[in-house]
Amino acid sequence: MSNPLDVIDALSASRPALSADEIDAAAKRIADIIEPTPLQRSERLSRLTGANVYLKREDLSAVRSYKLRGAYNLVMQLTTSERAAGVVAASAGNHAQGVAFACHAMGIKCRIYVPTTTPKQKRDRIRVHGGEFVQLIAVGETYDAAAAAATADVERTGATMVPPFDDARTAAGQGTIAPEILEQLGTSPDLVVVPVGGGGCLAGIGTYLRERSPRTALLGVEPAGAASMTAALVAGGPVTLPEIDPFVDGAAVRRIGAVPFAAIAGFGGRVVSHASLPLLTTTESPSGASSFRMMQVDEGAICTTMLDLYQNEGIIAEPAGALAVTALTELAVEPGSTVVCLVSGGNNDVSRYGEIIERSLVHRGLKHYFLVDFPQEPGALRRFLDEVLGPDDDITMFEYVKRNNRETGSALVGIELGAPEGLGALLERMAESPIQCERLEPGSPAYRYLT
Repeated sequence: MSNPLDVIDALSASRPALSADEIDAAAKRIADIIEPTPLQRSERLSRLTGANVYLKREDLSAVRSYKLRGAYNLVMQLTTSERAAGVVAASAGNHAQGVAFACHAMGIKCRIYVPTTTPKQKRDRIRVHGGEFVQLIAVGETYDAAAAAATADVERTGATMVPPFDDARTAAGQGTIAPEILEQLGTSPDLVVVPVGGGGCLAGIGTYLRERSPRTALLGVEPAGAASMTAALVAGGPVTLPEIDPFVDGAAVRRIGAVPFAAIAGFGGRVVSHASLPLLTTTESPSGASSFRMMQVDEGAICTTMLDLYQNEGIIAEPAGALAVTALTELAVEPGSTVVCLVSGGNNDVSRYGEIIERSLVHRGLKHYFLVDFPQEPGALRRFLDEVLGPDDDITMFEYVKRNNRETGSALVGIELGAPEGLGALLERMAESPIQCERLEPGSPAYRYLT
């Protein structure tokens, strides 16, 4: 049997290439169904960066993400026989909602495959949007596992696949965000920041801007734990990552699509890290064409951005929806320039906020974990509190993990600092204490296992 991902690539490569004209046609096609989303100026981010920062609020769409655009554009173009065969889709959750919404509106039966890690909130919304027309199937732990199952379904049943990113019709629908931005601003922005998962949205927006607004720079942003676009640009073609961090579920894709890569590779961009990223200006390309770059952001930084957006702007962003704003906080942008960040989705399960807060604290250097060998004698914990902890430090976790003998017992201790700068003094006090303490480094096997 053929590799399902190779089948998807082959089918997608046979589709027409993206163009601004196709995106304009898609915008007209979906205009009666999908209302434009707001473009809102962010006073906080504008003050923080010195630029004029606008947020494109795709989290306020009917399905709380931009994915409805691509799904509806594709489903509307299906032939009578393709609709009669039924629709199949694979998704981390947002594309599935778009497909369910479109199929319900058009009376088309659909089977949707999602990873078992898809948040309950997204699964519930898929069922709400699709009603009796949708059958939801959870399989595997990643989008790619769900995609393989969906492809096998199509090969077995002859149903019609609606890809979430690897199809020119999907990418064209997602690209309709770009003409909206230009119309709402009334001018060309200096920089547009776009989150990247499978690459369809970046391909669509980038294609349109290069043709209709060539002075606009483009920055694609993906999570560090699932940098499939970066890997593809380095390798010269789509590659399958051996493993990914599924936390940013809306952008956790092992392999970007052939259609998005074909478009994005033509942008002539390069991969940068936030540490080496210089000022982004619109004067770097001598030909006048828009500059394009890719960067990665840490999952912990994404969590901090999610909390900031909620606490300051009242925006409930999912992890993928906060990617673009996270990148902006790590950039040096031209003062006074106009920057648009895409808030791509707001389907976040409230039950995840405990993990979001935890990851944010670790990223900001406020939360640390240690293995502490406590003497099994009265007063040992009191000595640790008095001699090791600072006045602004707090124990947020204490759990015995192993008792070696009668004299000592190893405990996992989580400590939240009053300020990141307090870590050095804490480590010094630990070194001076007779109680043995071992710091667990984030990302290490022991850290992942114990925390």
